[in-house]
Amino acid sequence: MVVNEPDPTQDNDRQTQLLRGALDMCLLALLAKEPAHGYELVRRFDAAGFEAVGYGTIYPLLTRLRRLGLVADESQASPSGPARKVYGLTDAGHSRLRTWSRQWTDFVGIVNATLTDPAPSGPRS
Repeated sequence: MVVNEPDPTQDNDRQTQLLRGALDMCLLALLAKEPAHGYELVRRFDAAGFEAVGYGTIYPLLTRLRRLGLVADESQASPSGPARKVYGLTDAGHSRLRTWSRQWTDFVGIVNATLTDPAPSGPRS
């Protein structure tokens, strides 16, 4: 059996796929802690370890979540410059976050059990 060296681009692709499946849930979780504007959300994602999440990801996601009724926005005065939109969760957003959090916990448990279960000792019929 030939073992190839890990390809860093495949690691990045895999990380992107994993993030894509959890990004909306993570955004709701960040907004559940405290409403924020887009710039602040990018900063929070970065602080949480999601360096690859930028404005081109955040704003379309906020728009989609707003259309779904999970996020609402309001204009707030800015200390410098024009007013900015501050996003927060709606009641439906809080409810969906609780549901998604339970689903995520169950899913992670299943994946972890699969990864840690010993391999079968012989061929299966």
